[in-house]
Amino acid sequence: MYTLLSLFTGAGGLDLGLEAAGFRARLCVENDETCHLTLESNRPRWKIAEPSNIFDLTPTELMRQAGLAPRELDLLAGGPPCQPFSKASYWHQGDSKRLKDPRAKTLDAYMRVVATLLPKVLLLENVDGIQFNKKDEGLDLLRKRLRHINRKYHTAYTPIVFAVNAADYGIPQARKRVFLVAARDGKLFEPPALTHGPNTDRPYINAWDAIGDLDTPLWDSALALKGNWAELLKSIPEGHNYLWHTDRGGGKPIFGFRRRYWSFLLKLAKNRPSWTISASPGPATGPFHWKSRLLSVRELARLQTFPDDYEIAGSRLAAQRQIGNAVPPLLAEIIGRAISQQLLGRGAFRRPLVFAVTPKKAAPPAERVRRPPRAYLSLIRRHKAHPGVGKGPGAQRRFKVAVLQS
Repeated sequence: MYTLLSLFTGAGGLDLGLEAAGFRARLCVENDETCHLTLESNRPRWKIAEPSNIFDLTPTELMRQAGLAPRELDLLAGGPPCQPFSKASYWHQGDSKRLKDPRAKTLDAYMRVVATLLPKVLLLENVDGIQFNKKDEGLDLLRKRLRHINRKYHTAYTPIVFAVNAADYGIPQARKRVFLVAARDGKLFEPPALTHGPNTDRPYINAWDAIGDLDTPLWDSALALKGNWAELLKSIPEGHNYLWHTDRGGGKPIFGFRRRYWSFLLKLAKNRPSWTISASPGPATGPFHWKSRLLSVRELARLQTFPDDYEIAGSRLAAQRQIGNAVPPLLAEIIGRAISQQLLGRGAFRRPLVFAVTPKKAAPPAERVRRPPRAYLSLIRRHKAHPGVGKGPGAQRRFKVAVLQS
């Protein structure tokens, strides 16, 4: 097997997929103690670095604990925390701090390890916000660091950056992410070809395929939705969100068009892939089950292609955080296979994908929709639609503050 050093391991989704593709984790670096419990209970042979905080470890110490010398490592892989570059950060903070956010220092930490270990291949995963137009300073930093490493150590790392939607590879979830792959010898990586969707001969794997057999009326009361909007969710059809209850939807004009974030009261549809699983959802943040309830931990894990025998430690909120932050193991397996074949000289794989999801029979009809409860009817009025990007109340407040400070 090829050697792997894992940074920001989390619950191990990326590493599970890479393991299935022929990589063996020599060391995992993860600071979260609940993630430690998950890793230790599922993969006790994976060694966790001590201390566990990457900022308390020198790259030389990482090499010592992994039992590696410079240039010996086959693959360095990890997904530095993505919050500074996420859309959620824009929603909550406006134009987010990005590289000025202390959490973005993890990019520096990743590149320090690259400069010391000089792995044959490096793999970095992040949210698609890291490459937004005119907001790609994170990627620019990575490219500059690799150019410096090439000059200093006579390597030829040439980063290939590509965006993927997990649903295009058979994952039952529409999840957009960006990957960076670079080989020390300068070989160029070609992203795996799409396997599912309209441009292929296979349809998307939908939510019913992943969790339909868990669809039972006898669900835990802990999955009951709480909060001000809990009862309104029952009046929203499968595959829709709060926009159903605007003057451009099919329900009642309870909200203004585009006045809420997309995942507000968002409900799964049986016959489509799930929307992105959030790591830290609010009480009204979906996706929710088509039966107007929270998704169970096992359902969340299935939508990310974690196997059923992989136990996620901690409370439900802790489990969702780990699952929502993870790379789907199936996506990691597909990318790992491509890396081993293209950049490390492995031959063709003969066995099927370990984490592939098998389609089920056609999904049953959509759930019946209820009328909005009377408690919400007082909100019906002529709401103004959102005026557009950069023109909303938050953007106007930020503009006024900037003018006053200039």
